[in-house]
Amino acid sequence: MSSNGGSIVGLLSYETLVHAVAGAMGSVTAMTVFFPLDTAKSRLQVDDKRKSQTTPVILAEIAKEEGFLALYRGWFPVISSLCCSNFVYFYTFNALKKLAASGPGKPRPGKDLLMGTVAGVVNVILTTPMWVVNTRLKLQGVRFRNEDLHQTQYRGIFDAFSQIIADEGVRTLWNGVLPSLVLVLNPAVQFMIYEAMKRKAGKGGTKISSAKIFLIGAIAKAIATTATYPLQTIQAILRFGQYKGDGKGGLMGGVSNIFCLFMDRIKKHGFLGLYKGLEAKLLQTVLTAALMFVVYEKITAATFRVMGLNKKLKH
Repeated sequence: MSSNGGSIVGLLSYETLVHAVAGAMGSVTAMTVFFPLDTAKSRLQVDDKRKSQTTPVILAEIAKEEGFLALYRGWFPVISSLCCSNFVYFYTFNALKKLAASGPGKPRPGKDLLMGTVAGVVNVILTTPMWVVNTRLKLQGVRFRNEDLHQTQYRGIFDAFSQIIADEGVRTLWNGVLPSLVLVLNPAVQFMIYEAMKRKAGKGGTKISSAKIFLIGAIAKAIATTATYPLQTIQAILRFGQYKGDGKGGLMGGVSNIFCLFMDRIKKHGFLGLYKGLEAKLLQTVLTAALMFVVYEKITAATFRVMGLNKKLKH
């Protein structure tokens, strides 16, 4: 088969679609279970007047002040964005993986990192507007400690899109895209470590248990999250849309805003201020990623078994 034919098969294969659907379903399941931890993380990142406390205290405080359901505020837009985002990421990553498998050479961490980076860039460009909107909706109706932050009035996802475009311009939907592009290293590093550890665990045809998949997913995500967390904080602030910046547009303006936010954060809270909310973030992302990989592997294995493809867990 020609290289072009192989490329088309890799991009349009049934197996790639199964991986994409399983990845989306796994992420939605895991995020729903651990959603309150994401709520705590967002508050700590954006509302810098809130004193850094332990995650259980933050959650109790939100529930007491705003009601228990406030812990799940913005659940639907987050889940919608996450579903689309993971579908795009898993589809692109596994399509590239299938293409790489048809070429020369064995699977290597360097290849996994490159494929993860490309999948991340595609994902960021296509889904950033959804993440901007869900950040706004998630923080709507919040009792901020920082008085400079004002409340927004959106009636839902589509109203948020139309208001942002009308009041702030369509480019605002890509706020935070620059740190997001740098942050493609997060899932890329995560997948590189995950694939390498999974290959080692499954060496010689050894069946990998769900407990091992959970542990491998947790370790991979913990390393990736800790390494990139300061940029995730800057990304959240930019998506919220209430940072004024220096008024410059374009790429240089974006770089300038990121640098100023870093310096401002360090000036106000010290270097550790860049890691404010890391405890909640690690709890949420590590547990979510670990559970997501377990659900993802179970769905793909079951689907391939039912369809008679007899795929092993190491796919």
